Amino acid sequence: MPRNPYYSGPPSDHFDGERFFLPGGKRTDKSRADLARWQFGERNRPAWPKQFPAGPPDRPPPRVDGARLRVTHVGHASFLVQTQGVNLLIDPVWSQRASPLQRIGPRRVNAPGLLFEDLPPLDAVLVSHNHYDHMDSATLKRLAAARPCPVLTPLGNDAILRKIDRRIEAHAFDWGEVADIGPVRVHFEPAQHWSARRLSDRRMALWCAFVIETGAGKLYHIADTGYGDGEIFRALHRKHGAMRLAHIPIGAYEPRWFMRDQHIDPEEAVRIFQDIDAGQAIGHHWGTFRLTDEAIDEPPRRLAVALERAGVEAERFRASRPGEVVEIG
Repeated sequence: MPRNPYYSGPPSDHFDGERFFLPGGKRTDKSRADLARWQFGERNRPAWPKQFPAGPPDRPPPRVDGARLRVTHVGHASFLVQTQGVNLLIDPVWSQRASPLQRIGPRRVNAPGLLFEDLPPLDAVLVSHNHYDHMDSATLKRLAAARPCPVLTPLGNDAILRKIDRRIEAHAFDWGEVADIGPVRVHFEPAQHWSARRLSDRRMALWCAFVIETGAGKLYHIADTGYGDGEIFRALHRKHGAMRLAHIPIGAYEPRWFMRDQHIDPEEAVRIFQDIDAGQAIGHHWGTFRLTDEAIDEPPRRLAVALERAGVEAERFRASRPGEVVEIG
């Protein structure tokens, strides 16, 4: 059996001793033949613009005290969360490409919605999984030098982070575990996804979604997920109750035959919104890095139609652009 270079814990209901998986769920692995079929077969791939600028960057305060919640969308799946005197940064990517190499790979078409130099002091960084559009080596090295703080991540990713930079203070958590950052509590919850940094380490590190308990209510951050039968979202609602705010991906979903098991589309995003009884949602993971085959402006257009069909007010679930801020409380 090949050795797992990142994690050597005991088997569990989602770890077979070598690789992680979603209990009872379809494993999301695609073969090299599947990849070749997608990349080199018949494709309907609308062109993306070289630039898709958003508004001006946010300039957040050093801290947000009390129960007020302030969330800045940095871009793609990167967010700054400020509440109760605690600053959390989620899946930070300031690099120009979501790639192991900065000369090739998906290139960002808009600037981050927050200048790196304007970052406030950080109490923790949350990294959901090890794909390059969520775990960005260059940004994490910059943070270790300029904004040192603990980096909280699912099992196995701590080994990757320490290899990226020994200054990174990485702490690993399993699904169902919690971390307290002052008065804010972070839960590590399942998602239907996978992990890999290279061809040979698929699912050898765990992935997750986050539920963040704040004085303003619970915030649910989904980085990447498929929908499946929706049970993981209904189970999350049974465990945590209604979400005050949710970060739900709405992009990177075409072609469906390839992406369905790992990325939701806007219609499924609305189902999750309803499954978790969210008060408000931010649609992210679109319009910054071209990862899949849909047009750059298709996700918000489809989201608007899906919300109307579901009878959900459009202002409750907005497709967010870099630099946009949501405040609650």
